[in-house]
Amino acid sequence: MSRFSAVTDNPHDQRFNQKTGILLTNLGSPDAPTAKALRIYLKEFLSDPRIVEIPRLLWMIILHGIILRIRPKRSAKLYESIWTENGSPLTHITRLQCDKLDAHLKNQGYENTEVVMAMRYGSPSIEAGLEELREKGFTRIVVFPLYPQYSSPTTGSTFDAVAKVLRKWRWVPELHFINGYHKNTTYIESLANSISEDLQTNGMPQKLVFSYHGMPKLFLDNGDPYHCLCLQTTRLVVEKLGLDKELVISTFQSRFGKAEWLKPYTDATLESFPAEGIKDVAIISPAFSADCLETLEELESENREIFEQAGGEKYRYIAALNDRDDHINALFEVLKPNL
Repeated sequence: MSRFSAVTDNPHDQRFNQKTGILLTNLGSPDAPTAKALRIYLKEFLSDPRIVEIPRLLWMIILHGIILRIRPKRSAKLYESIWTENGSPLTHITRLQCDKLDAHLKNQGYENTEVVMAMRYGSPSIEAGLEELREKGFTRIVVFPLYPQYSSPTTGSTFDAVAKVLRKWRWVPELHFINGYHKNTTYIESLANSISEDLQTNGMPQKLVFSYHGMPKLFLDNGDPYHCLCLQTTRLVVEKLGLDKELVISTFQSRFGKAEWLKPYTDATLESFPAEGIKDVAIISPAFSADCLETLEELESENREIFEQAGGEKYRYIAALNDRDDHINALFEVLKPNL
């Protein structure tokens, strides 16, 4: 008997079950903080045409001839600095989110659901996650990318990966795809809670920085809504907390290459602050649903050093929402209309 017999053999005898499989996805991490593992990971990541939008032949020459010869070793050192006994922080936190969301669904009475984790790049792959749901007989699947603000390189790329797998399935499941939740009220509330808790403990900074992952400005010019969605998230959190708009700034981080990216740049902004008399800052990164290299190394360490070397005195990073209870509830509320 085929291992997929429950959903492929003689479907006329089957009853569409009411079970809903939830594929919770994030970007992914290398399997280890080594140059070899990073080379494999970066090859998959940077080969995605949604990530780098330049002529393919030219990019493949650059990628294989230069980048994959140089960058893996450098990136491995960065990953090594944040690696834990549980492995990659992003992978570990996403697994905690899966487990907690699954339990929360059950507690809310959704007994016929199951949450499975998958990563766009690396492992466990999106294909592996979808196949796991198929083997368990799910004919109804909700794909939930953990990117609050839609963008083509993240959410759009996840859709591509899902579609590539389903093209090979004879029986395509009932499919629901969540393409963002940047202004969901419970998501905004959980962000506001995390900031409020920090302010109660550490006091009001001179500047609260909302640092979002960057992208080439060309993407915005070509119609990607990400930039606008990020600014909406900031506005809604500021309104929720009743903050002075002059206290807050939205910036963009993690750029590479020579092209112009979304501005203002996080690192350049932090470097300029002390000369303007701003020496006490708090920084949060709402685009990341879980702490990862870009928050734990880039924001917590690299950008702190930039700010302090420029004369800054107080710098604190407000952690991603991770597996906070209010965040798990927010994810549930985003899912709820699809259940």
